[in-house]
Amino acid sequence: MGATLDEILNSHRTGRVVVMGILNVTPDSFSDGGRFLAVEAAIARARAMLDEGADVIDVGAESTRPGSQRVGADEQIARLREVLPAVTASGAPTSIDTTSSRVAAFALDAGAAMINDVSAGREDPDLLPLAASHSAALVLMHMLGQPKTMQADPQYDDVVAEVRGFLAERLAAAASAGVDVEKCIVDPGIGFGKRLEHNVSLLAGTSELCGLGRPVLIGASRKRFIGQLTGQDDPDQRVPGTIAACLAAWRQGATIFRVHDVGAVAQAMTVAQAIEKRNASENSYA
Repeated sequence: MGATLDEILNSHRTGRVVVMGILNVTPDSFSDGGRFLAVEAAIARARAMLDEGADVIDVGAESTRPGSQRVGADEQIARLREVLPAVTASGAPTSIDTTSSRVAAFALDAGAAMINDVSAGREDPDLLPLAASHSAALVLMHMLGQPKTMQADPQYDDVVAEVRGFLAERLAAAASAGVDVEKCIVDPGIGFGKRLEHNVSLLAGTSELCGLGRPVLIGASRKRFIGQLTGQDDPDQRVPGTIAACLAAWRQGATIFRVHDVGAVAQAMTVAQAIEKRNASENSYA
C-alpha cells in the first residue's frame, strides 16, 4: 500500500522508504522526452508506476535537463490539463514539478498535494506564499544557476557544506513566507550544477543533509554522472547505477527517491530493508 502524505513528511523519523515516480509530460526531457506527451500514454504510465510500487507521482511539464529551454506557464498548463486530474484521481499523493506559481496553483486546484520546485522558491516570488496558503508539501532543491547554463562550469569549495547551507537558508525563507517547515522536503539537486565529483560527494555526505531535520529526497535516476562512472551513454541502461546511488543515499539517511524505474528501485529497497531489519534484530541480542 502506498504512503500517505503524512507518512512521506515523517519518513525521516520512521525510516519509511518513499518511491517517487517520474512522469515527464514533455517533448525534451533527457531520458524519456516525448514518450508520455500524449494524454493516454501519460495516464497509462502513471498507473503502471503505481502498480510497481510508487508512493508519489511527480508530474512535470517543463524539462530542466542541462541546456533546456524554458517553457511558459500557459504551455505547461496545457500539457497538464487532462493528465493531472487523472493522476490525482488515482488516490496516490501527486506532486507538481514546476517553478511557476501559476502552474503550481493549477495543479493544487486539480488535486496535487506537493510542489517540487527546483529553484527552491527563488524563481517565482509567489510560489512560497502559494504553498503556505494551500498547506502544500514543498520540495526545496539546490541548483547552481539555471538549467540552460548550470553545467557550464560549476565550482564549489565544499559542496556538501555549501548545499547544506543553501537548503538551510531556503527552509528559513519558506518559514518566513508562512510555510510550515514540517511540510518541507530537501533535495541536494544531484546533477543540477554539479560535476561528477560533486554528485559523488553529495551522495556520500547525505547524512550531513539529514541533519537539517527534514526528509531528504534524492533524484539520481539515470543521470549523467552514472554514465561518467560506468561508460554507459544510454540513460535507459543506467538502472543498476541508479539503484546503487539510491541505496548509498538510503544508508546515509535519505528516505525519498525520485526515479524513472519504480519497480526496480522499490524491489531493491525492499530487500535492503529486510536485510537491515534482520541485522538490527540480531545485533539487539548480541
